Amino acid sequence: MLESTATRTVRPGKPKTSMARVAVASSMGSIIEFYDFLIYGTAAALVFPQVFFPALGSAAGTLASFGTFAVAFVSRPLGAILFGHFGDKLGRKKTLVATLLIMGIATISIGLLPDASMIGVAAPIILVLLRFLQGFAVGGEWAGAALMAAEYAPPKRRGLYAAFPQLGPSIAFALASGTFLIINLSLGDKSEAFLTYGWRIPFIASALLVVVGLYIRLKIEETPVFQKTLDDRQANRTGETFTPPRKLPVWESVRNQPRQILLGGASTMMLFAFFYIGTAFLSAYGTNPEGLAHTRPTILSLGIIGALFFAVGTIASAVISDKVGRRAVIVTSCIVAIPWSLMLFPILDIGTTFAFGVGLSGTLLIVAGIYGPVGAFLPELFATQYRYTGAGMAYNLGALVGGGITPLIAASIGASLGSYSIGLLLAGVSIISLLATFGLPETRGVHLDTVAKAKVKSLR
Repeated sequence: MLESTATRTVRPGKPKTSMARVAVASSMGSIIEFYDFLIYGTAAALVFPQVFFPALGSAAGTLASFGTFAVAFVSRPLGAILFGHFGDKLGRKKTLVATLLIMGIATISIGLLPDASMIGVAAPIILVLLRFLQGFAVGGEWAGAALMAAEYAPPKRRGLYAAFPQLGPSIAFALASGTFLIINLSLGDKSEAFLTYGWRIPFIASALLVVVGLYIRLKIEETPVFQKTLDDRQANRTGETFTPPRKLPVWESVRNQPRQILLGGASTMMLFAFFYIGTAFLSAYGTNPEGLAHTRPTILSLGIIGALFFAVGTIASAVISDKVGRRAVIVTSCIVAIPWSLMLFPILDIGTTFAFGVGLSGTLLIVAGIYGPVGAFLPELFATQYRYTGAGMAYNLGALVGGGITPLIAASIGASLGSYSIGLLLAGVSIISLLATFGLPETRGVHLDTVAKAKVKSLR
């Protein structure tokens, strides 16, 4: 529980917004943002080496493409800090509207960006800047969406409801794969039309999704838990135990709960490493003409199947976490991930379509084992007045190392040392996440409406 020199448990009134509407709003917004984020990964694997780095050749072009992919993970922690600040000061709803707008503008701009044959070196430079904005936006998205669901949810079913925004990446991956598949089949697997303008369609079409997402999010009320803190700040009551925070949320979270930020980030490293290896790196690995040489439609179709495993596993693990605890489910997934890491590339290298489908779906199913509980686990670690910032920083630190650096290292060592070295890399990341999770407390059943007055002394 959260301990402080003095605490007060606030009792918010009945929410004005139904849980069904909250579930739809948090999941739809997350789906849209991650669709925008993930179509970049698909394009980075399938077309960006030829479109933006044609002079580098296949291997170096792929490495450069994944380098631009990794840029977003550098900006994610920055987005978590900035949007966390406003999310903890102004509210979850307003901040989530801002992240959706920024993501939409950056994604549409990528779709309209001239390629290297037209504007030369300026093309990859602008691409990097737009990818930075994508990461900046998604860095503020996750914590706000997770908090929107978790702070509305009844305590005994918080894992389930907090899993709705967690469906964003799985459904978005299916949508991204499906969109590229339709375009690829319409224009041809290796057609000039696909490389010239076909890949741009998913980026530009996201404008419609952004409009829908904004409409849904504007219909949602602020969460009762956070609204209570706003009321207390405005009233500035004297003689009570509550004192409005005077320092920046980022400073408060780092000063009061640095251990939770660092260990929370380390515990999520494995899920990001597995997810982005599965959704981005394996697309390039599977279609490499010098390697497995599967067709683009084959890889994209298998991506849709893998996404279904991911979605079902996410909900299942979240429900189980409401029964047995968040940490137990995460620890189990990390343990399973270690041998799977060593088996993954030998399975893929069998070379058949079925083997690739098993490898991809198994990888995403393991990710789901962590991703389901994390929606409740990280918010439950932090006090209300800096929960957006603290949870967002932990989550995006894990994303920076696991999702940004790991695929980049994988692309490098895979080319020089062979695919089995990538399995060893994933196993090492899984062990780090396992040890970090052991260092965190079980959070199932904690009260999210506990507002700390002074420094949080411990979280046991």
